[in-house]
Amino acid sequence: MLLLTEINGQNCPMEDERPLSSALVIEPFQGERYPEMPTLTFIFSLCFSLSTAFYFHAGEREEKCIIEDIPSDTLVTGTFRIQQWDTRRHDFLESAPGLGMFVTVTTYNDEVLLSKLYGPQGTFYFTSHSPGEHIICLESNSTRLVSFGGSKLRIHLEIRVGQHDLDAAAAQAKDKVNEVSFKLERLIEQIEQIVKEQNYQRDREENFRMTSEDTNSNVLWWAFAQTLIFIAIGIFQMKHLKDFFIAKKLV
Repeated sequence: MLLLTEINGQNCPMEDERPLSSALVIEPFQGERYPEMPTLTFIFSLCFSLSTAFYFHAGEREEKCIIEDIPSDTLVTGTFRIQQWDTRRHDFLESAPGLGMFVTVTTYNDEVLLSKLYGPQGTFYFTSHSPGEHIICLESNSTRLVSFGGSKLRIHLEIRVGQHDLDAAAAQAKDKVNEVSFKLERLIEQIEQIVKEQNYQRDREENFRMTSEDTNSNVLWWAFAQTLIFIAIGIFQMKHLKDFFIAKKLV
């Protein structure tokens, strides 16, 4: 298995879609957390960004996974679109007719939050129940065998964390909100998400501080125990030498 890790911390704005490979480097993965995951794993951190768009390539029978670090009680929205490689045109088609996409979302506690088959393009939603890393896996439902040369796919993916799709048309129809209030709702929602992210990072910092203090305390006690052991060994050796000299009548 290979693990893809991010080498720069730049965020991708919502309208700036770019190849995922431009921000990642491949290196061996020695972990045993998910031995059944047969393909490549993408690690992609949002770094407090609310929306990230990118694309990547995959085989028709290849599973690709993204790991997102998400606070608790946060709505995550993902939008994807598949393009299929045309061997005659040597270019990607606008869509992938006949193909669908399995989307699976799990936590590191093996809790399945979403497992559903979509069409060649679609939108999925899930809500995090606990803070931490969430694994988003995508795999096409192609029945073509890899050994017979299944074509490659280009998968466009946009991940939005903490954003709700507000229906502006319905709001205007009900005459409850206007354009200004709609933008204000969006702004308030983003502020709440930023506060939630800050609280999550504050909790992580507190856990790290407690772990550091425990480690320093253990090191101090271990040094104290070593000192006592050395003193005891020294006293024992001096007593042993004294008894030896007395037995040999040297003193």
